[in-house]
Amino acid sequence: MFSIGKEIRMERIMNRETGKTVIVPMDHGVTVGPIFGLVDLGKAVDMAADGGANAVIGHIGLPKYGHRQHGKDVGLILHLSASTVLSTRPNKKVLVNTVENALRMGADGVSIHVNVGGDSEPEMLEDFGRIAVECNYWGMPLIAMVYPRGRNIADDKDVDVVRHAARLGAELGADFIKTNYTGDPESFSKVVEGCPAPILIAGGSKLSTEEMFKSIEGAIQAGAKGLSIGRNAFQSSDPALFIKAAGSIVHENLSAKEALEMFNADRNN
Repeated sequence: MFSIGKEIRMERIMNRETGKTVIVPMDHGVTVGPIFGLVDLGKAVDMAADGGANAVIGHIGLPKYGHRQHGKDVGLILHLSASTVLSTRPNKKVLVNTVENALRMGADGVSIHVNVGGDSEPEMLEDFGRIAVECNYWGMPLIAMVYPRGRNIADDKDVDVVRHAARLGAELGADFIKTNYTGDPESFSKVVEGCPAPILIAGGSKLSTEEMFKSIEGAIQAGAKGLSIGRNAFQSSDPALFIKAAGSIVHENLSAKEALEMFNADRNN
């Protein structure tokens, strides 16, 4: 169903010229606590905006305690689901916010996290379906973070399970799918091919700047429409420069080598 509201909000969280996006998730405070790079939410948002990020993702506390306090504007995506590493079931995500409340708080989009392949998959799929229907009703963009993660998953970067996860997200109505990069453009192109919705790659565990840029380059070559990278961005030695250089790969088709040269040159100036 066409929604002009959704179309307008989509333009706030992506580059309308390239049709791609650079998003920096900052929802980690719920999951793992105030980790390095996110102790000061306002500063983290400022650095993401200064680097040219299209949007940031966080929980209700992000706009309340850190979003849009200084500097450039940046799109706001509110995360609707949560769990903590302290739980006996950390892979089970539960809903902690609503689409309607996200609208009242000024969000440009919402996101939901779904782990497939584990014991809690049925409940998370039920939540996903309900949120997708509400997003259609309200004209709210939905990013689905769909990961193969659970005791039925031997390798969370296996192309077949990542393809399944991405396709699931599209079938249930997400506007963007965030999932794992499979490690090379050839295999990831199969993920893109099997998913009609735009795909964003997750950053995952902390990598070197060079490794991360190579992953971004490979994903874009394979047809990804951007990235949603947290720790590799806000825990960088220079988050704003990292985001700027990563964005040059996404929006300007620079190579990983060129982006790394840009990052190192600007950091040394």
